[in-house]
Amino acid sequence: MNDKNESYGDFFQQRSKYYRGKLPRHYLDWKSKPKTYKYYENAIKKIQLPAPKFNEEIGFWNVIRNRKSTRSYSQDSMTLMELSLLLFGISGITREYPQSAFRTVPSAGGLFPIETYPVINNVKDITPGIFHYNISEHKLELLKQGDFKQKVATGCLDQTIAYNSAVNFIWTAVIERSKWKYLQRCYRYIYLDAGHIGQNFYLASEALGLGACTIGAIYDDELNQLLEIDGMNETSIYVGVVGKK
Repeated sequence: MNDKNESYGDFFQQRSKYYRGKLPRHYLDWKSKPKTYKYYENAIKKIQLPAPKFNEEIGFWNVIRNRKSTRSYSQDSMTLMELSLLLFGISGITREYPQSAFRTVPSAGGLFPIETYPVINNVKDITPGIFHYNISEHKLELLKQGDFKQKVATGCLDQTIAYNSAVNFIWTAVIERSKWKYLQRCYRYIYLDAGHIGQNFYLASEALGLGACTIGAIYDDELNQLLEIDGMNETSIYVGVVGKK
């Protein structure tokens, strides 16, 4: 193995730098712009999530101060409203315009490359399975029904927190959404976007009194196989686990 392969992180960091006077020249082809939203037309079932109801007594600065990683969960079920609020906090739409929409998180160029796949283990009134979050309609799309917590835990380097949690959020990146504008620099922005989502996930969980933890140590292709995505155009990059404290 040569030095470039051994130091691929260093290589990527240097190669993706911008230099004054040497910015890449790139024409944006609006006709080829990737779609902003992903849908599963053939989902087994679609579940309309309840409109988020916010507790106005929750103090923002207390949430900031108390946020932490929690790795131990009770076996009490989460509620559908809690799941709805988490998904809204992670990437919900806040304002819509004819040609664009704003969400609860920022995204480079407003391209929003991150998709959310909740793997539900223990939520009241929802059968366990793998779902996709339909952002534009605030719906869950059921892709696979069954108990997948062991496969998710195995794909997270065998971490038991992903086995004991009520919900595991697998976040993927649709690379072309960002690459369309930012070329190879897009990978920097994709990871930053994932970080924004991860922090919102922590804060929303804390506001709801839930325990949460994010996981960056994953077997990418094992989770890709579980979600039936190709690992190139769309790939798993991050996981968030949550449950009752």
